[in-house]
Amino acid sequence: MKNIRNFCIIAHIDHGKSTLADRLLEVTNTVSQREMQDQVLDDMDLEKERGITIKSHAIQMNYHVPAERNSAYAGQNFVLNLIDTPGHVDFSYEVSRSIAACEGALLVVDATQGIQAQTISNLYLALENDLEIIPVMNKIDLDSAMPEEVADEIIDLLGCTRDDILSCSAKTGVGVPEILDAIVERVPAPKGDEASPLQALVFDSVFNPFRGIISYFRIVNGTLRTNDWVKFVSTEKDYHADEIGVLRLNMEPRKELKAGDVGYIISGIKSSKEVRVGDTITHVEQPCDKAIDGFESVKPMVFAGVYPVDTDDYEELRASIEKLQLNDASLTFEPESSLALGFGFRCGFLGLLHMEIVQERLTREFNMDVITTVPNVQYKVQLTNGQEIDVYNPSGMPEPNNIKEVYEPYIHAQIITKADYIGPVIKLCMDKRGILKNQNYLTTDRIEITFDLPLGEVVFDFYDKLKSISKGYASFDYYLNGFKPSKLVKLEILLNGDPVDALSTLTYVDNAYPIGRKMCEKLKDLIPRQQFDVAIQAAIGSKIIARETVRQVRKDVTAKCYGGDITRKRKLLEKQKEGKKRMRQVGNVEVPQSAFLAVLKLD
Repeated sequence: MKNIRNFCIIAHIDHGKSTLADRLLEVTNTVSQREMQDQVLDDMDLEKERGITIKSHAIQMNYHVPAERNSAYAGQNFVLNLIDTPGHVDFSYEVSRSIAACEGALLVVDATQGIQAQTISNLYLALENDLEIIPVMNKIDLDSAMPEEVADEIIDLLGCTRDDILSCSAKTGVGVPEILDAIVERVPAPKGDEASPLQALVFDSVFNPFRGIISYFRIVNGTLRTNDWVKFVSTEKDYHADEIGVLRLNMEPRKELKAGDVGYIISGIKSSKEVRVGDTITHVEQPCDKAIDGFESVKPMVFAGVYPVDTDDYEELRASIEKLQLNDASLTFEPESSLALGFGFRCGFLGLLHMEIVQERLTREFNMDVITTVPNVQYKVQLTNGQEIDVYNPSGMPEPNNIKEVYEPYIHAQIITKADYIGPVIKLCMDKRGILKNQNYLTTDRIEITFDLPLGEVVFDFYDKLKSISKGYASFDYYLNGFKPSKLVKLEILLNGDPVDALSTLTYVDNAYPIGRKMCEKLKDLIPRQQFDVAIQAAIGSKIIARETVRQVRKDVTAKCYGGDITRKRKLLEKQKEGKKRMRQVGNVEVPQSAFLAVLKLD
């Protein structure tokens, strides 16, 4: 056990985590030259296309410390378990899971950009779990690198010395062997007792259509052998360990795994409800006293309805979301129904990117065509009778005369940007009803601004706008900061007098009129013309605040009348008018999927 090192890589998005992981695998010969490719651990097409890591990946490397190194460990062999992590704020839950299974972390900072918001946020996660932090400055080969300034920022943040900071270029491989030596020397070996009862923390799981559910775990105490009878503590169900092994580029079976090891177990579990990330695996005959303190259960920030395009696919969609949840424990869902869209699920996501990725994965991995409703956040409503209820979607909002007070969630947002963009950034936050809390200059031209912002305002396009006004330099990180009273109204969209519940939203009272008007204008362009006039209205309660009309498609019924009396034409037009009136009473207006998506992209 003294020759095992478990570590993860944490950084802000795009600071070079996956590239550094590639180089570590190359230097340790874990991946042959033939198998080598960019972002070798990012196995989803989606990750390669977007250049982001969505899932954390675990892989084991064997490292022989060269005898010529000036090290106490020269000539020894080590087993290094690397867990690669995502960098985007929407996937911070994946990071917390990886951190729970490690003793050390490489904190990667881009030498051209310096410390950014997610760097700080992930660092705090690691420090809370008492991880040994190894600061690494990446991209030192670029012309725009500022090694001295960035080193000063790291020293201020960590309180380390300049000698503690390692410099490397993950692209060219410069400085990578020194990082491996630092992992061996600085990261503590796992603590644990091989003779104690088995305690293993489940930090991830995947669904395999042929072998059932494969769980990834880290053994804290005890020993696990093939063919043992094991049980999951929270579900109390027992299973036969058909196969256990370690995670290299492919899964490699082993006869036994001991305390400190990271590996996988296949035990023929078919139902996704039986495996929970953060659970503890132990033996049936000699169970451990208590479960391991895992990571806390995640709190979704953004809620949206996900409905199958074809209503017959409801059960298939449920099975697909359950399988996806195995792999992405931060996704929550519960059944709901809508008048416009039929049966579906109200899903909770960590942010808009997370929602987009889940929708994309449902389409690609499970071949499901889905419609997603307008995203919104959770509100607390105090009723006049003293009750307090949680509202997750606009249709659950009580009538205005029953509401005493509405509370909306606020976030504590940290924005780090160049001093040149401070004006536009503050204006953006003020426009979103933000309250400025603090300004702090990190260096002469980099500033940290702290705001309290309503989460509902941030959900839509805040991140995109922040990136565009700061030319991509601003970084953003947030955490939930309680609820505050607010003036919210339910904005409904009516088509020919019938509310379309999938398009209704909860919005701040001052924003209701402009949003209602824009929605009507947008829908007018998107709803196809019918044989009758379609009235699109935005309403708050019984008050109509905006209206547009989609003009009917008309046949020229008077074309065959030449000459003669006007009454002949009028008779034909009256007859047509009657028909249109009757059609309007029985006609249905189809809202295309593009209309639901366009509402999300309202400027």
